[in-house]
Amino acid sequence: MAYRGQGQKVQKVMVQPIVSFRTYRRYIRSKIQVWLYEQVNMRIEGCIIGFDEYMNLVLDDAEEIHMKTKNRKPLGRIMLKGDNITLLQSVSN
Repeated sequence: MAYRGQGQKVQKVMVQPIVSFRTYRRYIRSKIQVWLYEQVNMRIEGCIIGFDEYMNLVLDDAEEIHMKTKNRKPLGRIMLKGDNITLLQSVSN
């Protein structure tokens, strides 16, 4: 178990595999924004080109977006582990 500042406990839990691939298959090749688990002031935006049963994502043309300053940093093709993902949001082109 890890501890955060101010006495808050952070506990990692085992992530269960996703059951319905049909739901996520429709987002292949579409642009999405990923909300990160512990970094609420930063998001990742890119096109999903692959994923697995643990929601590990491969994103193409990924960008790191800092929400306070709106700065964007190009990352290219990345693999993002599923346990870092809070939410997937579709982005209109």
